[in-house]
Amino acid sequence: MARPAHIPANRVVDFDIFAPPGVEDDYFAAWQTLQGGPGLVWTGCNGGHWIATKGDLVRALWADTERLSSEALAVTPGLGDVMAFIPLQQDPPEHKPFRNAVMRGFANSHMVALSPMVEQVSRDLIAGLRPRGGCEFMRDFAEIVPIHIFLSLIGVPVEDRARLRPLGAQLTRPDGTMTVVELRDAADGYLRPYIEQRLAHPGQDLFSRILSTPIEGRPWTFEEAQRMCRNLLFGGLDTVVAMFGNIAAHLARHDDDQRVLRARPDLAERAADELIRRYPTVAVTRNLVVDTDIDDVAMKKGDLLYLPSVLHNLDPHCFDRPEMVDFERRLSPIRHTTMGNGVHRCVGAGLARMEAIIFLREWLAAIPPFRLDPGKPARMRGGNVGAFTELHLVWDA
Repeated sequence: MARPAHIPANRVVDFDIFAPPGVEDDYFAAWQTLQGGPGLVWTGCNGGHWIATKGDLVRALWADTERLSSEALAVTPGLGDVMAFIPLQQDPPEHKPFRNAVMRGFANSHMVALSPMVEQVSRDLIAGLRPRGGCEFMRDFAEIVPIHIFLSLIGVPVEDRARLRPLGAQLTRPDGTMTVVELRDAADGYLRPYIEQRLAHPGQDLFSRILSTPIEGRPWTFEEAQRMCRNLLFGGLDTVVAMFGNIAAHLARHDDDQRVLRARPDLAERAADELIRRYPTVAVTRNLVVDTDIDDVAMKKGDLLYLPSVLHNLDPHCFDRPEMVDFERRLSPIRHTTMGNGVHRCVGAGLARMEAIIFLREWLAAIPPFRLDPGKPARMRGGNVGAFTELHLVWDA
């Protein structure tokens, strides 16, 4: 894309968020190539957009609802207009009643009640993997457990995982095989009978709990319910999968951290928080709703601004030795930006954290010391959620 007139030439970079340089080998290092320069840069890739590169700026802009809107959703052309997620693409004050209803569905009491299922699903899967002496972790574990739990949570058949998982990857790391309209319609076609049933005869599942909560005293419309369920379906299909991959890869590369956690299972909660901080892969897009100056740049209404959590969490001005994993780090889990910031902080953050803690406990209790398979290199892909596409682990059976 040609550089618009208001973009200073010294802010222009050649950077494609879906294919940053070296992303196949290291998603995080690929993004860190933007560190050390100005706080805002502009790329002509994907239709043209800004990228915030300094940690404090990333975090502050993530929560800025005065100058920025969540309506755009992503830099993928047309995606925001087509998806129209509730509550993710809503701004205050419209956003609040819908967000409150969703948060009630994710109440801590419901998440705590899920933990025995997460433990059992994890144990059963790990028991089958252990004798094999290795696995392709993404296919054999990361893409099974969190999606199984989420589909159980919304009350749909867990056997539909294989059908639904590719949709999540298409949203966050599109490969061109589906248009955004086809992607939305595939999700809506799957969800329609469940939404109709939950609206007419609510049960105990997540969708029912949310849709049973009135919106300012009135029932949800079908269109609102569809947009909300669409939002949660896509949100539940990819982010925790990516999180599991990064945690497993770190432990495979750092046998000293494996030894610490095997000897000190009481550190699982702190370890989960620190690993989630160290390996953030989510980014969001905001669109400017006013002309404004940010980082000494005169920006225009309608400009798109990309906010990568990785450039906050790995900024040495925001965290001491940010690339070092320190299980004793004194850090509130909400100070990092892996789960977002402000009114759109991830509604499933508590569930994701619980799943990470249980994974650490169950995997390390059952699987012997493990490492990367030296004959099968790990591979990653960029996008709105960066993730491993291949992660081969081995251990002595």
